[in-house]
Amino acid sequence: MHVAPARGTAVQDHVALAEIELCGDLIIAASAAREDRLSPDRIDEVLKLAEERFLEEHGEKTDR
Repeated sequence: MHVAPARGTAVQDHVALAEIELCGDLIIAASAAREDRLSPDRIDEVLKLAEERFLEEHGEKTDR
């Protein structure tokens, strides 16, 4: 069997990775919620916290 050699051309799609992380944050919030659905205000809160964390990790300051 012939296996192609690994190439060092890995590409990271930073937008896709950020969207996946946002989805994960929403899933965690939904699983921790007592109600059946997250309210629009709770969704906004989760996304705002995720945005602030992203900006802090990338060296940008937030308004808080």
